Amino acid sequence: MKKALAPAGVWFVTPAHTSTRFPAAHRCGADVALVDLEDSVPAAVKAEARQAAAAFFIAHPAAGCVLGVRISSPTTRDGILDLAAIADYPVRPDVVLIPKVEAARDMEVAAGALDAPGYTPHLYALIETPRALEKLPSIVRADRIAGLVFGTADYATALGCSKGWEAMLHARSALVTSAAAAGVCAIDSPYFDLDDLDGLRGEAERAKDLGFAGKCCVHPRQLPVVTDVFTPTDEEVADARAIVAAAEEADGRIIRVDGHMIGPPMVKAARALLARQDHCTPREVSA
Repeated sequence: MKKALAPAGVWFVTPAHTSTRFPAAHRCGADVALVDLEDSVPAAVKAEARQAAAAFFIAHPAAGCVLGVRISSPTTRDGILDLAAIADYPVRPDVVLIPKVEAARDMEVAAGALDAPGYTPHLYALIETPRALEKLPSIVRADRIAGLVFGTADYATALGCSKGWEAMLHARSALVTSAAAAGVCAIDSPYFDLDDLDGLRGEAERAKDLGFAGKCCVHPRQLPVVTDVFTPTDEEVADARAIVAAAEEADGRIIRVDGHMIGPPMVKAARALLARQDHCTPREVSA
């Protein structure tokens, strides 16, 4: 049985070896704040970062923010040490992001190391290799998976292509399709040009249109843009309420709302949007 999904929306990642950034990550306004033990941590300080990351979960985050960790691949020595350390943290993460996932077995290994009485964290698979894309149908059916996160940097490197939208469109489409088929959510990759906020907005809008439930950020200045894109507008909420109200009055019949023919799929989408809106907590986002 799958665990209830962790929040979608905006995810923020901060390196574990720079603990001075932890307070800012806690209050940045993200839906999920992750401390990173993988790529952003130099090999020479992995052990220190592993221990320092424990403090990330002791402090209280801002309301509505879920705390998590990105470990190293569970098929590596660092990943095994990460899992062992997290299992002994005094306060453990709600979300664990597992990189380089290429088989459902990778999720099972993490669950086996971390699950304990009263503790079953949300496990997300980071999809960032061609082999992972081939194995998506089986990965998304792992018993303990809560969702998928797309990693463009490693995926583009493996293909020898650019990280641009067109080059990554096939992989993104496959990822959201497999996630939807399994009933889990998909979170899009970070946008790595920190100074191009217009480019970030464009990519976030395309990702939302494609079916992603949120997007990762790697710098605080990106958060307001991604939050704005993935937060339903007042007009979208009003339209959804009108559709749901008309559908309830029509008692299952096809309806017309503002000149549009509305059937069961549109009603379902409207109800889903309102459910997301009801679970949103207003947040102040630091620029």
